[in-house]
Amino acid sequence: MTAAEPTVVVVRDADVLAEAAAARLLTRLVDAQALRGQASVVLTGGGVGIALLDAVRRSPARSAVDWRRVDLWWGDERFVAADDPERNELQARQALLDHLDLDPARVHPMGAADGPDGGDADAAAARYVDELAAAAPAGHDVPPFDVVLLGLGPEGHTASIFPESPAAHDERPAFGVHGCPKPPPTRVSLGFDALCAAREVWFVVAGAGKATAVAMALSGAGRVQLPAAGVTGTRATLWLLDEAAAADLPRGLRRR
Repeated sequence: MTAAEPTVVVVRDADVLAEAAAARLLTRLVDAQALRGQASVVLTGGGVGIALLDAVRRSPARSAVDWRRVDLWWGDERFVAADDPERNELQARQALLDHLDLDPARVHPMGAADGPDGGDADAAAARYVDELAAAAPAGHDVPPFDVVLLGLGPEGHTASIFPESPAAHDERPAFGVHGCPKPPPTRVSLGFDALCAAREVWFVVAGAGKATAVAMALSGAGRVQLPAAGVTGTRATLWLLDEAAAADLPRGLRRR
């Protein structure tokens, strides 16, 4: 599969970004269901990622989606107890999922530290690999997600793949991540190949503290040096930015 050339979309501020990304996501899910009868999205955490989900909840257009035919996955998860407020799944449920009529069999959270694998993040990741494979077409390790939503750290990490870390070299669809430089230190993350299986990858990024990493990711940085640079969709790669995050963009990038 060939990587899609990135498209950059810049809006005024973080609040507008969350609203604009939510509207775009709802449209994409409706289109996917019209085409294939179902849709799939990989969720992200972080301030903007959760604000996006809250904006979906508040949108009148959310009823245009048949949520019982949407598969929900996660790009990464903090390996903490299921009721820990830092957990991406819990934040997503509070912001949106608990307000939707979902098919529980289509909601695929990553394991928690008090789950069936106990404190073994590697076992939880292996369980997720099996779940991905069960939903994938024959001959593939992961489903062809319609949209993967991702954030970006100031140093260039995405999902829980940090620069120059063992995770940046890991070829498995999902794996345990240990010794993260940002707490909590133990996590579960999808790998590059799984993230890049998506039809569309959307980076949703706000804030001046991310501007340098955004510019590096869009200027040819390697994926070990800057993991966000290594994730692209098969059909589209979108960088949805506020003006502060776009401040250091190189000239010549497409902006819509």
